[in-house]
Amino acid sequence: MTGASSYIVAITGASGAAYGMRLTEELLLRGSDVELIISPAGKLLLKEELAIDVAGKGDAGAVVLDYLKARESSALKGALNYNAHDDLTVRFASGSSRQKTMIVIPASMGSVARIACGISGNLIERAADCIIKEGGRLVIVPRETPLSTIHLENMLKLARTGVITIPAMPAFYNKPKTIEDMVDFIVGKVLDALDIENDLYNRWKG
Repeated sequence: MTGASSYIVAITGASGAAYGMRLTEELLLRGSDVELIISPAGKLLLKEELAIDVAGKGDAGAVVLDYLKARESSALKGALNYNAHDDLTVRFASGSSRQKTMIVIPASMGSVARIACGISGNLIERAADCIIKEGGRLVIVPRETPLSTIHLENMLKLARTGVITIPAMPAFYNKPKTIEDMVDFIVGKVLDALDIENDLYNRWKG
């Protein structure tokens, strides 16, 4: 899977697994391909928060697809490819790949710290490192509170390299009625950052 319509989506161990699943769903619905990576802690949160059990599964991608298909009656037009978090042999673990866009959603403070320091101990960190060094687009969706000076300094460091930070802070001017509304607001903001037209949230009209 290559080209402008292919995205790396990484789900890490910060609360908010629904953000990652919803973004994956929206990209697939639009016909984009998704390279999915889930950290071990991310797998725990998928099970805890969404009852998606991918831990120890040989084909975690099939489990995720089954979940998305159960949610969405219309056909998912894009292709989903699951990548083990510790597999550093995949194509986009190299800067020579054509992969140019990655979203870490949700982004744990541990993942943010290691990406900010250029540590490539797993595929999520290595892919993010490649995106940054090759001048691609990296979006992180941190979900932590309160934020320490260490957290803030790491995010500032990434922002200075051009990384887009979209904190998981849903708005309330649009009067959300469900958790899904609040999730859609954040995912809509991510799609905005990717220059993808969407109507997932009501925009402020003044």
